[in-house]
Amino acid sequence: MISFAGFSPHPPILLPSVGSPQDRQEVEKTLNALGVLAKRFKASKIEKVIIASPHLDWGFNVPLFFIANGFAGKVKKILIETEPPKFYFEQGKIFYEKYKTEWENKKIGLIGSGDLSHRLKEDGPYGFHQDGPRFDKELIKCLKNKDIENFLNLENKYPEAGNCGLRPFSFILGILESAKINWEAEILSYEGPFGVGYMVVNFKLEA
Repeated sequence: MISFAGFSPHPPILLPSVGSPQDRQEVEKTLNALGVLAKRFKASKIEKVIIASPHLDWGFNVPLFFIANGFAGKVKKILIETEPPKFYFEQGKIFYEKYKTEWENKKIGLIGSGDLSHRLKEDGPYGFHQDGPRFDKELIKCLKNKDIENFLNLENKYPEAGNCGLRPFSFILGILESAKINWEAEILSYEGPFGVGYMVVNFKLEA
């Protein structure tokens, strides 16, 4: 059964081995929120983690470091590529149907790894574009309202936002949809001090 689900950003700068103390102070809200998510994860006594990310290295390592540090169970990594969000939403459904029997007697955790817009500031990775903050604001609104249709269409509406989280997040939502789990998205934090949107989400789940 699915006992935990969350979304995490994955900038390497969060890691104490990469970011300076000043850098980490700039993302204090994110680090505190990841600490909350880690407690929820631990309390759920997860046996297997499914993590979806668009990157092979830090996209998996950063969320696992903060949320599942010390986790001794199995980790299945899903590398997300460039097909549309709707494709990954449907892939999430297919994935659940494939593994649902195996998951019946196990406590499963789901983690979507990704950042929101990379275009929040002029001095950010890709400069500023008005699509950036608009994309992030509407994505959060869609999650709060469980508006999947608009969530999956956000890149069409804001094509210049430059995000990497919508696809892995869509994959996780597809799993929850197919599992017929009633969920509520609890936005633990959102900030963008370096021009990239960092969002931490805990899902309250009801079978």
